Amino acid sequence: MAAWEVDNPQNMSRKSVIIIGSGLGGLSAAISLAQEGYVVTIHEKNAQIGGKLNVLKRQGYTFDLGPSILTLPHIFERLFTRSGRSMSDYIPLRTLRPHWRNFFEDGKVVDLDPDPERMASEARKVGEDPEHVRRFLKYSADLYDLVNTGYFEQGLDNAAAFRKYYGLANFLKFDLFRTMHGGVRRYLKTRHMQDIFDYFIKYVGSSPYHAPAFMNCMATIQFRYDLWYVDGGLYHIALGLQRLMDELGIKVCLNSEVVEVTKQDGRVTGIVTKDGSRHGADIIVSNMEVIPAYANLLHEDEKLMKELEKFEPSCSGLVLELGLDRTYPQLAHHNFFYSDHQREHFRTVFRKRQLPPDPTIYLVAASRTDPTVAPEGCDGLKILPHIPHMDEDHPLTRDDYMAFKERVLDKLERMGLTDLRKHVVFEHCWTPLDIQEQYYSNKGSIYGVVSDRFKNFAFKAPKQSTKYPNLFFVGGSVNPGGGMPMVVLCGQNVAKAVATWDRQ
Repeated sequence: MAAWEVDNPQNMSRKSVIIIGSGLGGLSAAISLAQEGYVVTIHEKNAQIGGKLNVLKRQGYTFDLGPSILTLPHIFERLFTRSGRSMSDYIPLRTLRPHWRNFFEDGKVVDLDPDPERMASEARKVGEDPEHVRRFLKYSADLYDLVNTGYFEQGLDNAAAFRKYYGLANFLKFDLFRTMHGGVRRYLKTRHMQDIFDYFIKYVGSSPYHAPAFMNCMATIQFRYDLWYVDGGLYHIALGLQRLMDELGIKVCLNSEVVEVTKQDGRVTGIVTKDGSRHGADIIVSNMEVIPAYANLLHEDEKLMKELEKFEPSCSGLVLELGLDRTYPQLAHHNFFYSDHQREHFRTVFRKRQLPPDPTIYLVAASRTDPTVAPEGCDGLKILPHIPHMDEDHPLTRDDYMAFKERVLDKLERMGLTDLRKHVVFEHCWTPLDIQEQYYSNKGSIYGVVSDRFKNFAFKAPKQSTKYPNLFFVGGSVNPGGGMPMVVLCGQNVAKAVATWDRQ
């Protein structure tokens, strides 16, 4: 039996850890800390676990309100194998083909497929030399292997740790002097293929024109390790993790909103919940994002908050679910409808912080894979265009967002979903206002901290507080950043950091 398993009393700390929030990062940290021997309790403000990994069920339709693409399942698998279990007994997975379908205003349609011959055929549709795609994917793979060994797996938190781990020679291999788009353009020559591979930045809610080139490693995450779906919808990941936590004895307190983190003599001492209850702990892990946690739970001064401004939130989104009384057979499971002017789209969202006149739209039709998520002969569509996070200098009202929603539907109808509005029998819509209210995310952000080479060089906040040594953070606002596998990896790395610090 391994040293990190709960049943090994020789390594059992029995110190108490409170985790604030039950997003995937919090769940991963809870499981990993329990495996290290800590007594773990989660306090969650909402009525169910999962955070942004959320589900909506209405009128026979099931929608993933949050993440809807699963990558790198082997990172999730570690949570189970470290407790002597198999993930397949808890979470049923299947691969998807194509990975996604790309629709352009000029009528071109391109599928992404990990099979080299199929991908070559798709590239030729838009006049891209398949060799260009092959060379780009080799470049992406080299970046992934570089990023994965240190930044991901070692949990590096800052430039100093980068330099120490990688050394100068390897550090220069990160393609440091290009943006992500610059890296794409170096290999791919058609606008269609550039737009497709630029949009891998969707995983972290940033702009390829501002993110550093090493973010091109994300294509390899998909092409090498595939793209996955969980039968019944991705919320079954949370349900599988709940079963594992029950078996490990992790206590989860639902409808238990944390309103304060108490502190004394330079350390955190516990939490206060909305009902006035106080709960002490040796260690606290916040799955609430770093900036809201410091501002609202710890009530830190302006000096500290100013230091955190470089960790600007990622973009937000308009999250629209439509239950239809028909299907659109041209759709794959995952689809993208591209802006005809993608550079301007990104500039509008990330620099002007305005609602884009011609957005790029992500659309999920999960019934292509799973007939249980919609009535027979019907489609349930999740529609997500990226839009700016909330901004006091550029405030937007709910009416502004609803007008933008109509623009999104206009675009989808124009690009092939004929008479879409006439076939809607159910509609649900969240704006950044709703996302902030539901998850207390920073300014309605979906993906945590933006990856911007000019602001933070894609670094997020460190996992251990720089002010309180027994306070740690997990989730999209700390390294390695947003996306389901990354926050799950973050939870595992936080547990290692807690154990290392605690044993010193």
